[in-house]
Amino acid sequence: MGFTVLIPARLASTRLPDKPLADIAGLPMVVRVAQRAAQSSASRVVVAADHARIAEACREHGVDVLLTRVDHPSGSDRLAEACTLLDLPDDEIVVNVQGDEPLIDPALIDAVAHALAARPEVPMSTAVHAIDSLDDFTNPNVVKAVLDDAGHALYFSRAPIPWPRDDSVRGTPAALPEPPPLRHIGIYGYRAGFVRRFPSLTPAPLERTEALEQLRVLWHGHRIAVHVSTQAPGPGVDTPQDLARVRALLA
Repeated sequence: MGFTVLIPARLASTRLPDKPLADIAGLPMVVRVAQRAAQSSASRVVVAADHARIAEACREHGVDVLLTRVDHPSGSDRLAEACTLLDLPDDEIVVNVQGDEPLIDPALIDAVAHALAARPEVPMSTAVHAIDSLDDFTNPNVVKAVLDDAGHALYFSRAPIPWPRDDSVRGTPAALPEPPPLRHIGIYGYRAGFVRRFPSLTPAPLERTEALEQLRVLWHGHRIAVHVSTQAPGPGVDTPQDLARVRALLA
């Protein structure tokens, strides 16, 4: 099965300036991400950059790259432009790999692509893994997901879901519910035609409340196929502390 990996890369970052170009063991971070993605079964890996400096770094290391507009409000809008620039067929599977995931598992990329390929009626896929920490379960920065019996997403939330009813009086669960709750992993598969349509969908009230863009998909009645991973992904890079951690791991 052929599919395309797109890696949106934006130079501006409040918490970590020039993040895509941050040096990790001698290579820019966005190049490390692309090299990991190239170890998947993808037929093509392309960085969708917003700045010539990112494009130059990619070309210097043999990474396929295209320049997109600088004013996109989200990574999804950048993906939509990239799909148009690449003239991808509507039924082409596209996996969105975040540009700050230098330790992304190539097998996870394949799994998200296969989850979508196995459900031709579904326009989007993503991944989750089991939460094993009560702190993570109650942390609003850890996005949780609940699924139906067929493995489609029912909802995503920053709140601890599903909530154990018997703990409601105490206000905080004393232990994780059974079966274990699921943490959302920020990787997505799409059909290219749906990526191009997504920016025209009206933002959902739930999306604004939770600050979770994927809720727009569910709100408009589309399904999201979900791969349940047996392991947590490698750490991403959002802050200087994250960068130091990843550098130490790859040293």
